[in-house]
Amino acid sequence: MKYLALVYYDEKLMQQKSQQEWDALNQECIACVENLSTSGHFITGSPLMPTNTATTVRVRDNRVAVTDGPFAETKEQLAGFYMLEAKDLNEAIALAGKIPPARYGSVEVRPVRELMEEGNQAGGNAG
Repeated sequence: MKYLALVYYDEKLMQQKSQQEWDALNQECIACVENLSTSGHFITGSPLMPTNTATTVRVRDNRVAVTDGPFAETKEQLAGFYMLEAKDLNEAIALAGKIPPARYGSVEVRPVRELMEEGNQAGGNAG
């Protein structure tokens, strides 16, 4: 089953890290991806640019509204994602616990649902 691991941290705290600390964390992330790939758990993933580069798009009454910045102001910002293959939620949680930035923020683990032409549950609720 596929799980999306969303990595969050406080960008302001991360910006306080020295270049050496930042490089070390990124090297850990690269090694984490290599390990997840070797074990067959890594599908894809990527770090994201900071939230000041974000643009939010909404459509209301057939009109597109564009806002600079992220969807909402939060304590932690979305920093990147890992798409994982895991046998169940417990394995996905164990894999997410190995993602280095989890030490500085959090990793939200969410099952991925199959998008079908018909028969989807409203809101993605299964059962």
